[in-house]
Amino acid sequence: MSLGYDCIIIGGGAAGMMAACAAAGMGRKTVIFERNDRLGKKLRITGKGRCNVTNFCDVEELMNNIPVNNRFLYSSFSNFSPKDVMDFFEESGVPLKVERGNRVFPVSDKAADIVSALERKVNSLGVKIIRERVTGVIIDDGVCCGVVTEKARYNSQTVLVATGGVSYPLTGSTGDGYKIAREAGHTITDIVPSLVPLEISEGFCARLEGLALKNISLTLYDGNKRVFSELGEMSFTFSGVTGPLVLTASSRIRKMVPGRYSISLDLKPGLSEEKLDKRIQRDFSEMAGVEFRNSLVKLLPSKLIPIVVSRSGIRADTVVNQITKLQRTELVKLLKNFRMTIEDFRPIDEAIVTSGGVCVKEINPKTMESKLVSGLFFAGEVLDVDGYTGGFNLQIAFSTGYTAGINL
Repeated sequence: MSLGYDCIIIGGGAAGMMAACAAAGMGRKTVIFERNDRLGKKLRITGKGRCNVTNFCDVEELMNNIPVNNRFLYSSFSNFSPKDVMDFFEESGVPLKVERGNRVFPVSDKAADIVSALERKVNSLGVKIIRERVTGVIIDDGVCCGVVTEKARYNSQTVLVATGGVSYPLTGSTGDGYKIAREAGHTITDIVPSLVPLEISEGFCARLEGLALKNISLTLYDGNKRVFSELGEMSFTFSGVTGPLVLTASSRIRKMVPGRYSISLDLKPGLSEEKLDKRIQRDFSEMAGVEFRNSLVKLLPSKLIPIVVSRSGIRADTVVNQITKLQRTELVKLLKNFRMTIEDFRPIDEAIVTSGGVCVKEINPKTMESKLVSGLFFAGEVLDVDGYTGGFNLQIAFSTGYTAGINL
């Protein structure tokens, strides 16, 4: 058994480092156990390496963007708001900017700058970093008093589990926190991917692989019920679809059933059906004598044209001046409502965020301390809370980490 610490934090990600800053800032002797060779490994790749730090909005808007257990987070958001997060990083030498949808990024567009700021703060406060994998916590008579690693035992007055979920396992998020929590008596809710690419039933996606669509509108349907709709960008993969619109839509799917959900793309959201019909008529008049399969070059990306032609019901070799008004009307409807059936999520290791985790009914929302084991705390993605895209998940990590840190 080693000499003791005031606080042991398992995991050197967003929640763990913020908790360490808060605890050490209050004079607590704090150590972070991180199994990776460097801190913030997953944080370095968030937002395609740009790091969407938070969303510059009020608490009410935050709550509206947390589909699972948002009330549990109210105290944490009050303790450490988006403005607090922004102030923390700007005071740490990282200028920030606000983009579309109130998304906040470092001016440099470098996630590494966010990690470096946290590392500098952690180091300046004297937080010790131990590169060992924690395999369990030590509980004596209902009180957590340390951890066990692959090499030794360490005692501590308090322990925080901030290990993340199981998304991006190459960054070290392999579900260790769930095992630790379960062995301590906690309930783990179903673990499913959130913010994840989707697999599509229709077989044409492989032919569209790599095609990116910008300024389109995507609508998600649960049966006939519209669940989500937004303007933005997406792209096709070998087995389905991905990109910002798709990832956001995926987080609205709470229970995956093949064929239950579908996506509708409006490929020309800036044009009404009437205006799009006139546009097509104009193109056709300029291409009199051209076959239909060669007539959409001004309207659509080349990869998409054969798929649209096939789905339109119009013979590919039909000369455009022989296309009827009814056929043209159906073509317009197809372009405004290009439907795809969702077969499944992609595997959880491709997800940005894990949905599910430590049951929040067993955690004190004001402190992040376990209601079952005194001195044991949880923060970040290991908890059964997750948000939509736009900086909300990192805000959860920072807020719960800070709240745990000041209470450790």
